[in-house]
Amino acid sequence: MNFLLDDLINLPKVRIRNVIKESTETFLILDCLEEEVTCPHCENKTDKIHQTRTKIVRDLPISGQIIYLNIPKRQFHCEQCQKHFTEELEFVERGRRFTQRYEKYVYERVIASSVEQVRREEDLSWDQVNRIHQHQYEIKKKVGRR
Repeated sequence: MNFLLDDLINLPKVRIRNVIKESTETFLILDCLEEEVTCPHCENKTDKIHQTRTKIVRDLPISGQIIYLNIPKRQFHCEQCQKHFTEELEFVERGRRFTQRYEKYVYERVIASSVEQVRREEDLSWDQVNRIHQHQYEIKKKVGRR
């Protein structure tokens, strides 16, 4: 796509392949930049992709637009240890539907106002906002213990 847009979203190891704009939402279709990844089981490098699925996660808004990232979730096969594993991207935690920076943004907004206000302004459910807040609170609590 355009390197300026890639710089604007500032996410590691991915680039924007395409942009799909709907009324109030924009979908950024991403490609992974790394051809080889390290196997978490044996730490050898592999480029053998077993399958690729997509995952859609919400990211920070841009110019009032709700931003969704369409991320390729690549599953690799390690020929060294014969195990399969899914590539981890550092900007979204496993099993989460939001980027880490979006979750931090929501957490800070809840602290400054309320779950209900953030829910309305971000077009999320009360449960989603509350879960994000609780998750970020637990992360900050763990970091504070160190």
